[in-house]
Amino acid sequence: MTGVVEARLAELGLELPPVAAPVAAYVPAVVQGELVHTSGQLPFQGGQLPATGKVGAGVDPDRAAELAAVCAVNALAAVKSVIGDLDRVEQVVKVVGFVASDPAFTGQPQVVNGASELLGKVFGEAGAHARSAVGVAVLPLDAPVEVEITVRFR
Repeated sequence: MTGVVEARLAELGLELPPVAAPVAAYVPAVVQGELVHTSGQLPFQGGQLPATGKVGAGVDPDRAAELAAVCAVNALAAVKSVIGDLDRVEQVVKVVGFVASDPAFTGQPQVVNGASELLGKVFGEAGAHARSAVGVAVLPLDAPVEVEITVRFR
């Protein structure tokens, strides 16, 4: 039976993917008390990165925001892998977004809004969170964006 959160994802035309296999020495998510911390999630779709490169030089900021939303869905898959049911999530506590940026690009907050807005659509008020949006020189596998989340669950 699909829960409320996964039904909301389906209404948005989204489905939780299998948890992405780690590309280095880490696990996708860790439970600490009532919190789940995810590792940084890349915008894998079907096991592939749909875009690579720097935002502002080769990757359009609007496309990067779409990819940040993909990262958020992948992070939710990682959360589900350790708590079993996304309906147990009480609050999205923190989102950290990393944007591989051209040196002149300063729109990191708008890119990471892709993840934040998706989480708001999925969780409503429980999706409101603290956030950091950080521009970086390069990300793993030349991904344009990476997102990690922390959620509180019951």
